[in-house]
Amino acid sequence: MRLLAVQLRHPEWVGSHGSAAALYGIPALPRGRSVRRGRAARAVGDEVVELTDPRRRGQTRVPGVVVHALRLAAREITVVAGVRVTTALRTVCDLLMTLPAHEGVIAADFVLAQGLADRQQIHEALGPDGQDGCRRRNMRTARAALALTDPASGSPAESMARLWMHGAGLYPESQVEVTTPNGRLLRLDFLFREEGLGVEIEGYTWHGSRSAHQSDILRFNELSGCEGIRQVLRFSGDDVFHRPRLMMHSIQEALSRLRESAGSSIVVADVHPNIPSYEGALPCPSSTGSRPPTTRR
Repeated sequence: MRLLAVQLRHPEWVGSHGSAAALYGIPALPRGRSVRRGRAARAVGDEVVELTDPRRRGQTRVPGVVVHALRLAAREITVVAGVRVTTALRTVCDLLMTLPAHEGVIAADFVLAQGLADRQQIHEALGPDGQDGCRRRNMRTARAALALTDPASGSPAESMARLWMHGAGLYPESQVEVTTPNGRLLRLDFLFREEGLGVEIEGYTWHGSRSAHQSDILRFNELSGCEGIRQVLRFSGDDVFHRPRLMMHSIQEALSRLRESAGSSIVVADVHPNIPSYEGALPCPSSTGSRPPTTRR
């Protein structure tokens, strides 16, 4: 409603970035996140609406409104819920260009998983590097984040867990189908096939009913009995976003035990992975970063 109200007063502005993402159902962005505008960065909370001015003026004194001065082609504008907004493809490109890289990966994972765009379309839509130093830097970050996406990701927590594991040099298979002893097909979030370690990320949905809780327990027991799976670890969204080092310690200790019991001579990496900064090769935040996004799973 706030977005529509602003647009009625400024019909040339187009809802974009975080506001367009909300209309597409892209996982909510955390409070206090930062958006980069040229060389400057400013905090954007959930109460702020974001729009793009195709005339590239980008000036406003409207409280609670951030206006981006960017070119928009007619094909990049659509209507969602009665509001003119950027298309899903343009929206994910804007998010990749302005968000911290790990949040860009989470947003792009959702877009890919929902079939709103594919990786090649996003890569082409990002366009050339350009001459501006900030744009080149943002483009490098956007493309690096895009390369780390996985269309099989089932939730923001899964996306973030994958980034933490990759940052520690661990590359499990994602969304692996396994068969239970009674012939039932289940999908495992992550599988270290050689060691037989399964990893399940529970996201943020609370299984509040008795039947849902019972079903969850049965599923876990069935996973533990699948051929080739020797151990299953389960982690919550809070573990992923607020206790990542503890999660990684648990995963690597389990891998070490399983390798030792199998007589493997593979050396396990340091259980306290070096998490690069935002400018590093892997877009992972610090473990004390902002509140994680929420999603329905």
